[in-house]
Amino acid sequence: MAETEDFVGQEPHPVDDDLFKEPMKKRRRSDRDQRFRAFPSVEQSALKEYEKLESRTRRVLSNTYQKLIQSVFLDDSIPNGVKYLINRLLALIEKPSLDPIYIGLFGSTGAGKSSLINAIIQQEMFLPVSGESICSSCIVQVSSGCCEQYEAKIHLLSDQEWKEELKNLTKLLHRTEELGREEADEWDRDDAVEEAIWKLQMLYGNGAEKKNYEELLRAKPKGKIPTSRIITLKAEEAGELSVKLDPYIRTQRRDWDGESAETQIWPLIKHVEVTLPKSELIPEGVVLVDIPGTGDFNSKRDEMWKKTIDKCSVIWVISDIERVSGGRVHENLLNESIKACQRGFCRDVALVVTKTDKLHLPEYLRERKVRTQAIQSQREAVLERNEMIKLQRNTILKEKLKRKLPADSKVLDTSDLVYTVSAQEYWQQALLTEEETEIPKLREYIRKRLLDKKRRMVTKYVTEAFGLLLLTDSFSCTENLPNEYLHVSSLRRFVEERIQLLEKAIDQCFAHIAQPLQEGVRNARTSYRRILGACLVRSRGNQGFHQTLKAVCLKNGIYASRTLARIDLNEAITQPIYDQIDPVFGGIFGAGKPTGSALMPHIDAFKHSLQEKMTEIGIKNGWKYNSCKKSFLIQEISAILGGLEEHILRKKRRIYESLTASVQNDLKPCYEEAAQITGKKACERMKDVIRRGVDQQVAEGMFERAQERMQHQFQQLKNGITEKVKGSIATMLTLASSQGDGLYKELADVKSEYKEMEKLHRGLREVAENAVLRRGMQDFLLRMSPSKLGPPRT
Repeated sequence: MAETEDFVGQEPHPVDDDLFKEPMKKRRRSDRDQRFRAFPSVEQSALKEYEKLESRTRRVLSNTYQKLIQSVFLDDSIPNGVKYLINRLLALIEKPSLDPIYIGLFGSTGAGKSSLINAIIQQEMFLPVSGESICSSCIVQVSSGCCEQYEAKIHLLSDQEWKEELKNLTKLLHRTEELGREEADEWDRDDAVEEAIWKLQMLYGNGAEKKNYEELLRAKPKGKIPTSRIITLKAEEAGELSVKLDPYIRTQRRDWDGESAETQIWPLIKHVEVTLPKSELIPEGVVLVDIPGTGDFNSKRDEMWKKTIDKCSVIWVISDIERVSGGRVHENLLNESIKACQRGFCRDVALVVTKTDKLHLPEYLRERKVRTQAIQSQREAVLERNEMIKLQRNTILKEKLKRKLPADSKVLDTSDLVYTVSAQEYWQQALLTEEETEIPKLREYIRKRLLDKKRRMVTKYVTEAFGLLLLTDSFSCTENLPNEYLHVSSLRRFVEERIQLLEKAIDQCFAHIAQPLQEGVRNARTSYRRILGACLVRSRGNQGFHQTLKAVCLKNGIYASRTLARIDLNEAITQPIYDQIDPVFGGIFGAGKPTGSALMPHIDAFKHSLQEKMTEIGIKNGWKYNSCKKSFLIQEISAILGGLEEHILRKKRRIYESLTASVQNDLKPCYEEAAQITGKKACERMKDVIRRGVDQQVAEGMFERAQERMQHQFQQLKNGITEKVKGSIATMLTLASSQGDGLYKELADVKSEYKEMEKLHRGLREVAENAVLRRGMQDFLLRMSPSKLGPPRT
């Protein structure tokens, strides 16, 4: 997810540019109804009620906005209070209905990601699946919308982005000195060399690998490249789009005679977006993301790989049944997913075991440990084995999560951490029923996730809108007692005191990271040579590693390819620090109690103390119990502080990655020196340069500098939070001061809009109660219905 600027002190919209902007038009009813096709009737009813609440709220806000605009349209100057209100109204009117839920399917080639997506969307061969050819390593996003056709957008690297990669590819293939026979063979077998040759031949044809950078810049690619760098494909049917899309996201291995297969523009593809029309299985607002397991040699693609992982609120680690029991690749995927919980928006991680129909019955029966009952068929064996895999992997994954995440993480309470699925059986149902393939279970998870997010979003939206209407109504409120300014002044002094307490509480939260950081730095200093040595050694010695190591140096310590596990020297040597800080770091940015290390509960406590004080001052000093201004203040403080959570989550990634970023920056000179080495014994010479460079930087305090930079990032976050709170609350209290300050003017009457908004706010509870009743009825009917029978025994 792209980093955005801090919003400290920012207003929702610049007044001069957008004050008289026309709000966006609402969605047509027929289009809105299409969004619910993926849900059963009970969930559809709840969604329609929430959608109706949101739609009516937007209408009230739009009417209020139009009235205010008309009342100030001819004025030479607009009071600050009115500007504030108009900007807030417009921002809320144009707020997206629902931010997409990104569900990342994270796995290596051949794990079954594409087959799983095809089964979930009910299109058996829609995305190409791994067979004798290797599917593309680019990111593929699949979502549904209200479009009439199937559509795919293929985003290509910009001209500048490709030139950067082309320069690095030609450096990898450049030999300045003659090599001996043995070294030349070793060079030709290098994984990075093979991939570089393959990419250049794919784009420019045979012989491209022998040309230098300047020659390739003048060469014409074999594939047609649009100037927009976006290729758009459309089709009436899924199969038709699949055929069009296949050449772009499927890459072919070389033929046995060494010639390239049909050339496509695969090396230029950054990512692909596929949109389905009005899916009955995938609700609008959910994006399934096929994420390759290793990243990419190209800087921009690799950056997108990491940011895509970080913006996923759910990650499914995909591993087929034959690889799930271990292996470095599987462990790397799990570790990267858990890191996404630390640095990104991820709140839920699960292991999805694919191809679970695979089972050799005689072998299984011979090695079977549980013999409480006889196995009569292949189906019974598959179901028993799948249940055992669930129990085993659930325990292992939960223990792994406990070591890395805070104890109150919601994912630790999740009952379904492991799914055992079979896309093949979903279509054939020779052994398993549709339910037993667990594809419907994944769909149900997706629906519940969206329904819950919609409920929370609409509740927050309606509540915030109600606060704005309270403020609007207070503009014409006659309750202006002579001492009202004193009331607000008293509240202002209280706010200043509470902000000081909040600053101290934030300091106490962040102080929890200090000791683990110090211990991690000590561990890193004592173990970095061993870790670095392991990273620089391959099981076959230097064979096939010469140019791969050069690629690592060209990319400042990081190399990702389709064939090798991801190499990140910076991350590897800082891992001892992360091992120490991970549980504490997660605790700071997680839920928790105000007395602990968690940050958000302290902000919530600050919010509640302000709201209680507002009520107390209002009653004590003569404000009516339902005072317009008191109610506005209470609602507005929720809106102001509610926006802090997303701001904090955005900054969390930068803080978490500050350790590796600091180390990478310090080691950059030694990487650059190593990358220039060519000729005989180049691999060993590069290793020596890296070792010496790391030793020197460690001696000069590299890990201590990384520690200081992380603590500095925490301090910047604290400053950003307090500045935002001070600025926004100061503006709010100024608006709540008496009308004699010249902030207001006589505005159009909005009492009818206020009353309607009040009714909608009360409607939130009714919608929630109706949803509970419907769920109870649905559960009762499910318990009373007969179970579905499985396929015939085999």
